[in-house]
Amino acid sequence: MDGLRWLLLFFGILVIAGVYIYSRRERSKPSEQSPPDRRVAPTLGDERSEDQAEEPVGDEVPQAEPVEEAPVREDQKIVTLRLIAREGGAFKGDELILSMRGIGLRHGKFGIFHRYDGNDEDKTVFSAASLVEPGSFDLANIKDQEIPGISLFLVLPGPIDAVEAFDMMMEAARALAQSLSAELLDESGSTLSIQRERYLREEVIQFQHSNLVA
Repeated sequence: MDGLRWLLLFFGILVIAGVYIYSRRERSKPSEQSPPDRRVAPTLGDERSEDQAEEPVGDEVPQAEPVEEAPVREDQKIVTLRLIAREGGAFKGDELILSMRGIGLRHGKFGIFHRYDGNDEDKTVFSAASLVEPGSFDLANIKDQEIPGISLFLVLPGPIDAVEAFDMMMEAARALAQSLSAELLDESGSTLSIQRERYLREEVIQFQHSNLVA
């Protein structure tokens, strides 16, 4: 069982890292603007004319000074839970999908399921990925699949209050655990105790507070 948990943990980390990197790239894409004027003005000590200054001399090509970008803030937090079938078993693919849809999760980006804030698919509250590489759900062949578990993960800050988002993910995790007779684990693969849940929630509160005062 320990070997399976470590394997599931590894796949879960891969999925989360992929989603995180993709979301960072999407947010960091520059808006479509006209290219900046790259003309280099001559310095005061340059005795050549402006036209001469713009022409390369021999093999020398004038180089524009590199522009340093402002550092990107890394004020993000990822909270992860796992649901696995008991006794090393697996969920039937179609039953798992029906259970996730039954609590309001929708299939979307990356081929995984998401809980959105309303109907805006750009506002993801939390997501659910398969613990089978690469983490996506093949809906076309889902009836033939057996899935040992899923990972629920929450990326903060998000579109709604951080504590509210955590509570929503916990409610969804409990509902799935009950409907699937699954075992609810924390990010390390240990059974999620009441104490551990309270600790995770307190971490979310502290994270939210640190962002408000930053």
